[in-house]
Amino acid sequence: MQLLVVMELFLLFLQQKGCQIHYQVSTLVSLANPTMETVATMFLGWNLILFKAVWIEYDGEKKKIDVTLAPIDVVKPKQPLLSFAKDLSPILNNSMYVGFSSATGSVITSHYILGWSFKVNGQAQNLVISELPKLPRFGEKKESRFLTVGLPLLLLCLVFMITLGVIYYIKRKKKFAELLEDWEHEYGPHRFKFKDLYFATKGFREKGLLGVGGFGRVYKGVMPGSKLEVAVKRVSHESRQGMREFVSEIVSIGRLRHRNLVPLLGYCRRKGELLLVYDYMSNGSLDNYLYNQPRVRLNWSQRFRIIKGVASGLFYLHEGWEQVVIHRDIKASNVLLDGELNGRLGDFGLARLYDHGADPHTTHLVGTVGYLAPEHTRTGKATKFSDVFAFGAFLLEVVCGRRPIDHVGENESVILVDYVFECWKRGDILEAKDVNLGIYYVSQEVELVLKLGLLCSHSEPEARPSMRQVVQYLEMDIPLPDLSLLSLSSSGLTFGYQEHFEDFPMSYPSSMDKTMSHTSMSIAESHLSGGL
Repeated sequence: MQLLVVMELFLLFLQQKGCQIHYQVSTLVSLANPTMETVATMFLGWNLILFKAVWIEYDGEKKKIDVTLAPIDVVKPKQPLLSFAKDLSPILNNSMYVGFSSATGSVITSHYILGWSFKVNGQAQNLVISELPKLPRFGEKKESRFLTVGLPLLLLCLVFMITLGVIYYIKRKKKFAELLEDWEHEYGPHRFKFKDLYFATKGFREKGLLGVGGFGRVYKGVMPGSKLEVAVKRVSHESRQGMREFVSEIVSIGRLRHRNLVPLLGYCRRKGELLLVYDYMSNGSLDNYLYNQPRVRLNWSQRFRIIKGVASGLFYLHEGWEQVVIHRDIKASNVLLDGELNGRLGDFGLARLYDHGADPHTTHLVGTVGYLAPEHTRTGKATKFSDVFAFGAFLLEVVCGRRPIDHVGENESVILVDYVFECWKRGDILEAKDVNLGIYYVSQEVELVLKLGLLCSHSEPEARPSMRQVVQYLEMDIPLPDLSLLSLSSSGLTFGYQEHFEDFPMSYPSSMDKTMSHTSMSIAESHLSGGL
């Protein structure tokens, strides 16, 4: 025998929801049903999923069966949903099974028993709702949009980003590629990485441009990490010939230490260019304070201190170091001023070294017109005396505030050494001084420097003083020689004697003779100055 309490879900017309409950004994014929009106009235608008509590009770004395339904948060109603009289004693045995079966009728649905309690001869124990399992998911499990759409897009983006990263890495490596040969390993501490210089100068931006020289451009930079301010000159150097010797000399010059020299910190080679790294001088180059009505004018005390400082630095190069260093490009634009306006000689890109007592080798003519010694233009050989000649032009440049060759018209130029000599010849050498000095100067010191400039400009190398003597003259430790025999011939400045003395012609161009055996543009401008 079977006793079935059947719950069927049906859909009323116009989408009204209701519940049909009936029971069957032995056969599938319903013996009792609630009226449709009752169902529609009591549970109109409820979904079967909300009827989570069902009570099925049989009273053996009254021979009555009650079926009660209620939402989970509602106390068991006093009035059952279905109640009818039926004597079950004929069909109840001493041993029976209690279970559940489901029927969906004409509606496709599912039934889930999350928990139940059964009791004979008494009240069944109430269920603890919070401990019941959750209702399973209804309907087919939907595929995640992330798996079907998001994940493929994410993988595609990842592949794209990896490709971009590889391309960027290759370009970056190519961009910062350096030229490093085996022989350069010994100069490792003096070699900078191009990447560091690139970031230090912020990509060599025009905003950081300090100046443009004959061989390259100079940029200000701040080294990453150390925050050291540097000046970086990019020098074009396509030829590999002599590069090893050149780098060797650059590294050697980097070992120079003097308070009046701009420290050369090191170098970097990349493709067809050479980068020289110097200590940065905050006040720029001296020429910016001499020409074209400068914003800041130097008084005589400052100029004289700069002159003596450069002389001391050049004396160190010639005699104070383990080798002789010939600068080959001494001029105002290559003298840098530090924060206290002390003069420091810089731009060692053209400097050459040789041992003390050795004869310097003949080289290509390099330098700047107006500072080239006559014997240098003839032989191409740079010596300590050719540096002294350039220093003489520098002395006149600083005192007079004019360039060695001053173009006053399209076809007219004033040679500074000629002009100073003419002023001295007239007995008023102070007339040649810079008008910006005003009246605040020491006439004895100005006259000393002007005469020393003429003495250093002598046509004969051996007649020029050494830098040791120049320093002594400037410190007034020894007096200047008599310049009364100095004369200006059609060939330049010479010393003439009344008897038994031959004039030594000077190939340096004077105002009487404008032709030159060699003409060349400046091929080495300031590394650190701002604009020429």
